[in-house]
Amino acid sequence: MDEYLDANRRNWDDRVDGHMAPDGYAVDELVNNPDHLTDVVCFDAERLGPVDGLRLLHAQCHIGTDTLSWGRLGATVTGFDFSPKAIEAARSIADRMPIGATFIESDVASADQNVEGPFDIVYTSVGAICWLPDLHGWAQVLAGLLAPGGRFYIRDTHPALLALDDERSDDAIVTIYPYFHEPTPMNFPDEQSYLGSATLTHRDAYEWSHPLSEIVNSLLDAGLVLDRLDEHQHLDWKMFPNMIAEGGRWYLPPEIRNRVPTQFSILAHKPGG
Repeated sequence: MDEYLDANRRNWDDRVDGHMAPDGYAVDELVNNPDHLTDVVCFDAERLGPVDGLRLLHAQCHIGTDTLSWGRLGATVTGFDFSPKAIEAARSIADRMPIGATFIESDVASADQNVEGPFDIVYTSVGAICWLPDLHGWAQVLAGLLAPGGRFYIRDTHPALLALDDERSDDAIVTIYPYFHEPTPMNFPDEQSYLGSATLTHRDAYEWSHPLSEIVNSLLDAGLVLDRLDEHQHLDWKMFPNMIAEGGRWYLPPEIRNRVPTQFSILAHKPGG
């Protein structure tokens, strides 16, 4: 597994320059506009609820724009990510904002050794778990960092969508990738990231499929209590050529929109407290 994870780390290091650029993650807007929140957090805040005064841990935080948006809503925020270049960028953004934030370089497997908890909220945002070979370990580590009574929240791409051919230009919905988990990852080499114009030097990226049952059961096996599971119809980026932009989000065409979910979200809590 180390060779795959090391390749992913190099790939994500390469993405940082593009994501920090003007055509990337809108960093200047976040820094300069005291009312600005990322679109991801705007959507998730309605489902997660108030965070003011709470300790929030953002797992796989990348360059920290979502983390800092939660800080802007009043949370005391900590983010961790396995990319040292992403953590360096996150700290540089935080230095430009009047928000106290802690950013730690760590992979998920060793986060319980590198991050000091517990936290009232553990949060995972979009595009995170496909990079992980082991969801059982992921759930155990994150649940261990959660205080009794604390909330866990994740929103990510729906595994049913990730099984589809994303290069078709028609409205056919065709599965070509595995839905159920396989130990050997899929390789998706890219010259550029999904956002920003920086060219990737390390193009190989490896992903693992995780069915919805595995995601839910990993959290239950880690001792969390499921409060809500939702499936959604939008994405935060254009995954398919025929997707339509509506209100800053991307949707499948209306005639096929009800055929497949595009994202899921889970709210759970740790007993006690």
